[in-house]
Amino acid sequence: MDTYLLDWANLLLRWLHVITAIAWVGSSFYFVWLDNNLIRPRSPDLLEKGVDGALWAVHGGGFYNPQKYMVAPRKIHTELHWFYWESYSTWLSGFALFTVLYLWNAGTFLVDRQVHEWSGSAAGAAALGFLVAFWALYDLICRTLGQRERGDLLVGAAVALAVVLASWAACALFAGRAAFLLVGAMLATAMSANVFVWIIPGQRKVVAAMLAGQPVDPRHGQRAKQRSVHNTYFTLPVLVAMLSNHYGWLTQGPRNWIVLVVLMLAGALIRHSFVARHKARLQGRRAPWEFAVVGCALLGALVVALAPARPARTEAAAPVRFEQVRAVVAQRCVPCHNAQLAQKGVALHTPELLQRHAQAVYQQAALQRLMPLNNATLITEDERSLIGRWFEAGAPRP
Repeated sequence: MDTYLLDWANLLLRWLHVITAIAWVGSSFYFVWLDNNLIRPRSPDLLEKGVDGALWAVHGGGFYNPQKYMVAPRKIHTELHWFYWESYSTWLSGFALFTVLYLWNAGTFLVDRQVHEWSGSAAGAAALGFLVAFWALYDLICRTLGQRERGDLLVGAAVALAVVLASWAACALFAGRAAFLLVGAMLATAMSANVFVWIIPGQRKVVAAMLAGQPVDPRHGQRAKQRSVHNTYFTLPVLVAMLSNHYGWLTQGPRNWIVLVVLMLAGALIRHSFVARHKARLQGRRAPWEFAVVGCALLGALVVALAPARPARTEAAAPVRFEQVRAVVAQRCVPCHNAQLAQKGVALHTPELLQRHAQAVYQQAALQRLMPLNNATLITEDERSLIGRWFEAGAPRP
């Protein structure tokens, strides 16, 4: 019953997390697009009001006229809407999901004893430490290097180096699936902390000064803009890191941290291409698609590098007998999929059950390489290949 309830918690929290993430990413992408497409008005009445940029848009049968004031308008005539619960609810639901799925069973999901031998409690504490330590380091980088000449480049380089080192450390300490997810959660924590610590408090100070009739400090807007831009570049790396745990062939390799870094770099380059395109279009310049081309080329290189080797046409490729597959499954899979412990509702302890779940065994063990979880039963590459050849030959019966 505990496993059943955890599965329900997993499903509902994952559903909530995806919904809130869509809302957050959608609003983030929209405002980045808006900032890069607003045109300084020529109308005297708009300039007199302090409008720095405006545009017209049509959607859903109506017309919209968003306007941006720098640093702040003289007066707000209607209700002021704050965009922050999208961020907070995404992080809270994601952390709850991480707790239910990974921290609750840290010894199973965070620990791979072939990677690093330690206890589940130590791994759980270290995982939480990753989230806190990266935010502290990232925030320090922004507050120190960001104030210097060419600060954006210095911050970008330092943060990129920190992400690379964190990816290497995570993959050296945690199970592959957990390491990829943890790096994504680390970046997502920084994104939400940007909103909580800098963006919203700074905007509240701007509003308070405006309502009090006092001069508005432009530094609040500048800091908020800096962190907002960082968030948009983090978005695609976070998403690919979160999705990766469904693909064991990405997370289980000997140099999986390089795979993770390349995936995130490709996402950041592709995102930059679209961000820069908006500015280029407004200024009448060529869109810098070369960044997206490089990102796609990196993905293509990964496709080639991770491609499975074709089995040699030797005795090893001889027809596979059902008894051979059953022996492998009995040793590597049945310890968790039997009459007493049918994980995920799958039992494999009889020939009939193995035949019934042949496709699932093929997908999980041979194709996606997700099972056994963290390779707890030490299945070999030859054994995965054996299962694959058996299923691809039609899963012949005994």
